[in-house]
Amino acid sequence: MNAISAASFLPRDVGQALLVGRVWRKLHTPSGELHGPCVVLVRNGEVLDITASVPTTADLFEREDLVAFARTVSGESLGPVDKLVEAALRSGSADDLRLLAPNDLQAIKACGVTFAVSLIERVIEEQAGGDPAKAQEVRATIAATIGTDLSKIQPGSDAAMKLKAELERRGAWSQYMEVGIGPDAEVFSKSQPMSAVGPGADVGLLAASNWNNPEPEIVLAVNSRGEIVGATLGNDVNLRDIEGRSALLLGKCKDNNASCAIGPFVRLFDDEFSLDDVRNTSVSLRVEGADDDFVLEGVSHMSEISRDPQDLVAQTWGRHHQYPDGFMLFLGTMFSPIKDRDTPGGGFTHHLGDVVTISAPELGALVNTVRLSTEVAPWAFGVRALYRNLAQRELIQVGGRR
Repeated sequence: MNAISAASFLPRDVGQALLVGRVWRKLHTPSGELHGPCVVLVRNGEVLDITASVPTTADLFEREDLVAFARTVSGESLGPVDKLVEAALRSGSADDLRLLAPNDLQAIKACGVTFAVSLIERVIEEQAGGDPAKAQEVRATIAATIGTDLSKIQPGSDAAMKLKAELERRGAWSQYMEVGIGPDAEVFSKSQPMSAVGPGADVGLLAASNWNNPEPEIVLAVNSRGEIVGATLGNDVNLRDIEGRSALLLGKCKDNNASCAIGPFVRLFDDEFSLDDVRNTSVSLRVEGADDDFVLEGVSHMSEISRDPQDLVAQTWGRHHQYPDGFMLFLGTMFSPIKDRDTPGGGFTHHLGDVVTISAPELGALVNTVRLSTEVAPWAFGVRALYRNLAQRELIQVGGRR
């Protein structure tokens, strides 16, 4: 497999980017030496630990002067960002320096079926009943019935409703069609606050799944006021066979140990980077097998998304639903790999040990290794552990007030 360099984790213009992240590091506190999560800011390529000013990234994203604050706040220098990434990649134990997901207290939400290609693949999963051996035959039938180019259909439009009526007449309508071209987006809870893993960590699959894949996505960071403050990358790990059996098994598919990866950093929106850059970026995926010579590559172009990112945020947050600690929002993927790996016509599924790299020029790269959810490190550091840790470091009082 290709060696992962520290530079590949970072945006191509890292010197101009305002990046927010979290690291696990050794600390010297009034209570003695301990390890804990720290909020870091990357500014002009230098990493600053700013936890003394903002104990969580959720607190940071709430600031009305966020960009001005990020440009001027002081903090403990941890050195150049490429050196920190190199040190994190060399870490060998849970107590060593490592990169964490850049979110903490935020809810983790996800949108599904936001690209025409992924819409077709979800319909195929449903029609195949989760059996990958049937997927090729179903794919051909679906293409003959409705075609594969739905990208020009605006969800919820008159044209979309006419197409829905025609597909219903043919008996080809699907619950995935409903959220793909209907008025309402699919928004679900992907994972729990504090459960996402970061770059360099293992991602987890259920042992019961025999047909699964990564889902490379842009993830928006949104504060409690519904303001999009930045963007990062995510892997919305997908179990195609289990969801294909029933959409009601979505929770079982999506929320397991290490089934959600986010990172490496949230890039804040400023004069150099905005939501328009997100709309125009491309997300690349590379999967490299550890036990075979298999390589899978693909690119998703955000310009082909069916629903605008701002609309997806509006369907998630509003008078109908508030998020007091903010939320992270996966925007969906167009990438459902169909390249055969093990058997002709069998399509793609993960092997344990696969290295998954999700990247975008403006955001860097998120790299993870595929394991079973039962074999990755158990999730033990939750919200209560975070606040106990911050209190030990005298960054908050026990009651939650500074």
